[in-house]
Amino acid sequence: MDSYSAPLRDMRFLLEALADIGAIARLPGCSDAEPELVFSILEEAAKFAAGVLAPLNRVGDRQGCHLEGGQVCVPEGWKDAWDQFVQAGWLGLSLPVEYGGQGLPKALWAPVWEMWFASNLAFTMLPQLSLGQTEALEAAADETMRALYLPRIVSGEWACNMSLTEPQAGSDLAAVRMQARPAGDGSYRLHGQKIFISYGDHELADNIIHLVLARLPEAPPGIKGISLFLVPKFLVGPDGRLGARNDVHAVSLEHKLGIHGSPTCTLAYGDKEGAVGYLVGAPNRGIEYMFVMMNDARFGVSLHGVGLAERAYQMALGYAEERVQGKVLGQVGLPIAAHPEVRRQLLSMRTRIFAMRALVYGASAWFDHARHNPDAAVAEQSRRYIDLLMPVLKAWNTEVGNIVCDDAIQVFGGMGFVEETGITQHYRDSRVTRIYEGTTGIQANDLVGRKLLREDGSTLRALLAEIREEAERLCADPALAALASHGQHLAANAQDLGQAMGFLLAEGKADPALAQAAALPFLHLMGLVCAGWRVAQAARAALQALAQGGEGGSAHDPDYLQGVLGIAECWFASYAPQASGWRAAVLGAAHVNRAPAGALRG
Repeated sequence: MDSYSAPLRDMRFLLEALADIGAIARLPGCSDAEPELVFSILEEAAKFAAGVLAPLNRVGDRQGCHLEGGQVCVPEGWKDAWDQFVQAGWLGLSLPVEYGGQGLPKALWAPVWEMWFASNLAFTMLPQLSLGQTEALEAAADETMRALYLPRIVSGEWACNMSLTEPQAGSDLAAVRMQARPAGDGSYRLHGQKIFISYGDHELADNIIHLVLARLPEAPPGIKGISLFLVPKFLVGPDGRLGARNDVHAVSLEHKLGIHGSPTCTLAYGDKEGAVGYLVGAPNRGIEYMFVMMNDARFGVSLHGVGLAERAYQMALGYAEERVQGKVLGQVGLPIAAHPEVRRQLLSMRTRIFAMRALVYGASAWFDHARHNPDAAVAEQSRRYIDLLMPVLKAWNTEVGNIVCDDAIQVFGGMGFVEETGITQHYRDSRVTRIYEGTTGIQANDLVGRKLLREDGSTLRALLAEIREEAERLCADPALAALASHGQHLAANAQDLGQAMGFLLAEGKADPALAQAAALPFLHLMGLVCAGWRVAQAARAALQALAQGGEGGSAHDPDYLQGVLGIAECWFASYAPQASGWRAAVLGAAHVNRAPAGALRG
């Protein structure tokens, strides 16, 4: 029952309708991303996800990882899957050509990696780490370091991790204490402990490259005094040959609610003479470089939300179409999928997943325009949109993904609470997505404090103008008359978001506590509105494709296109009306700060 089939029709449709993969292929440096090649890559990725990664997902959950003689042991099949993954070139899909990658656009990266995350999140967390590290090293490392390390990371010969968190420094990286002292030969010796390090140790690759936050002697306090260091598991010679084991070891593994196949390590650096490390970039700029990795990771986690929700939905749909129970409006012998309430649940799940996918696929194109578009204004606007929406992508998608995984258990009924069905794994695995790479609350504060208030709402105003333009188009174009009510809902949603933005801009700077109390409902509001905008665009594209299909011009199945229109109907009937409630919660946030201390205790 717990198989996986990539939703290729959705992927292709949204890449065409929202990411405009054809336009991306015309950008300088993106000519290889011709649409038909992109779609053939998706088909091959779907086969790999279903045939190699998905069958190992349950194995990883049941076996987990363990520490044996100081070595981390991963589940059966992991090593073979890793070798197949890197030999097939999947790791280098979007990585730089000059270091051995294929340099394909982020718009293609999004659906391919959604497949990896959906089929086996615990496994795919390892290759995902290499992507962020590559970007950080490409941006900050000197030429010698890039030439020595990046080709081996891109090829999968060496693996990576981010070694940031310490017992006293979780989300507050200003509290990092790990010390890095000059050794006199251009290297440093690191001493300290890091916790919650995904794939901090394993034997899947020949070497592991730790990117570590630490402090130099006499560094300024707080985040301004943190530097970034590269610490290899095995020391590396100038020719790339591996030498002695470095002084960094896994001392324990966490026993977690989910993602059991991913080893989450406590790492000890410098228990003996000190872990040999090398400064990446300039001293005391580690946080700046870390955010290059973090932003890539957060975009990836937004796809965790989509992928796990899709996997859980496929299970719930399969179960509902097979399970016969009770009477359906007086009829017997029908599967529970025919029950109106179960049908509502399934359609609700499908609609939310489509909205999440539309939101993140649409955003993926901004990465490509930011990097490759020769029009400086378009490139800059794309960068601003990415920065603005990154916390929304990460937090809203994972919040909604958790809801969908929870709903999947509900479809199973009592069997959903039983481990043998397998549906519980997706629920357990999804729970951490709201936590790692910055909790939902942290994302909300970032959205309001760093993105909205710091720039006085300029980027959000530009985005709102695009949303209102779409709403007006749906309402005014006679050819789109079937979508006019969606345009009216979208216009009302944009007004809700605009009012909430105006309130925060007027009150938030003078009252930081109010801004933080309003941040979470504001993030939910923005997620709903931006997702609704993308759903509306998808509905318009589907309606236009149906019209073209009548003349033999559409490549999409009419039944599928009608399904997209049905999803849009569900969205604007069930979810768009929720925006006004989130707007009210933003405007009422002052009540949170005025509540007496006694309100917290019974």
